[in-house]
Amino acid sequence: LYPALIGISAKSQNFASARVVAGLARQVSGDILVVVGGPHSSLAGSAVLDCPDIDVAVRGEGEVTIVELLQAVEARRPLDGIAGIMYRKDGRIVENPPRELIGDLDGLDFPHASAEAVLKDYRRYPVTAFKSVFATRGCPHECFFCGSCGIWTRRVRFRSPANVVAEIRALRKRSLKFVHFDDDTFGVNRRYLQQLCEAIRTGCHGVKWSCEVHVNLIDDRTVSLMKAAGCYSIQLGIESGNNDILRQIRKNTTIERALTACETIKRHGLELVVFFMVGFPQETEQTLADTAAAMERADCDSLVYSIFTPYPGTEAWEICEQQGLIDDDCDVSLYNHQSPANYFCPNIAPERFRELVGRIEDMVDRRNARSRLKKLFSRITLRRARELGLRGSLQKAVRVFLGR
Repeated sequence: LYPALIGISAKSQNFASARVVAGLARQVSGDILVVVGGPHSSLAGSAVLDCPDIDVAVRGEGEVTIVELLQAVEARRPLDGIAGIMYRKDGRIVENPPRELIGDLDGLDFPHASAEAVLKDYRRYPVTAFKSVFATRGCPHECFFCGSCGIWTRRVRFRSPANVVAEIRALRKRSLKFVHFDDDTFGVNRRYLQQLCEAIRTGCHGVKWSCEVHVNLIDDRTVSLMKAAGCYSIQLGIESGNNDILRQIRKNTTIERALTACETIKRHGLELVVFFMVGFPQETEQTLADTAAAMERADCDSLVYSIFTPYPGTEAWEICEQQGLIDDDCDVSLYNHQSPANYFCPNIAPERFRELVGRIEDMVDRRNARSRLKKLFSRITLRRARELGLRGSLQKAVRVFLGR
């Protein structure tokens, strides 16, 4: 049926680029099967196939699906037996049954293990290309703007601590000194977090790592365990400085607790990055002012500022549709979390919103610039300079100064 297959992974904000790549593939050959996976396909569903150059959309986890697709293409078999895909057949869109979630995450290969055999120009990739590690899949929280549950669901599946340690040890043999846990929320619960930290501490002595943790997991004992296991940097998603907004977006915490968590992390000497978001549909001038005040009060090393962006398949998208803030012609690719075009605040006039968030953006830029300058001369930087060596230290210093 198809002599070749090209796979494209896309998030909602870069789906426009995915359409361009699909079009280029179609120009090469009309017989190529163009498959798109990634978060956008899982959230947007069959709408992905509105692009005539895309033949198949994959929903959910793709490890098993892509293997079955490749086998079907190689054997020139039809696609109707492959779970987890949507595709065109005789001019109509067919949605196959969903694929079951992978039950045993320990059974998956480590991403770096086969990279040399399958990646073109493998040796041009830096070792840090493989620094991201997932210990879990799924997030139990219910933040209304997040699309995670549309990909992994809210049921959390855990890799065993021993399996995670095995991956980190293998990466260390390739001279990787730092890893980042890319889980939606690291640890998920204190019991697993403690088990994982103990396994890393005893099995990967000397490794440094970072992660994003839910505010409610932070206390002195937890942070102490994480630090002892090699954690040097924590990310916290605070989002808003107003408790009413936090309740409406279902963050399940308070700004007071979030600011206390910041103080706890810094008291233990760890680097802290905090995420704030403005422009929720429920936002008012007062809630914006509360968030700006919280940004200035937060004891952290870096502020990551975002403007609320609704994504297809999320509750936030549905709310924005109901309020007339987006329509059927909305191209989500035009929006991202720092775009000045973002405006989804019916309680604040567009010009006034841009004026208010412009002030916040200036404050964030000034504070982050001061933090970068301070970081260049910190004890943590001096320690990491010894680990990275002269050349690596100079490259890192340039990236820090430029905010990259």
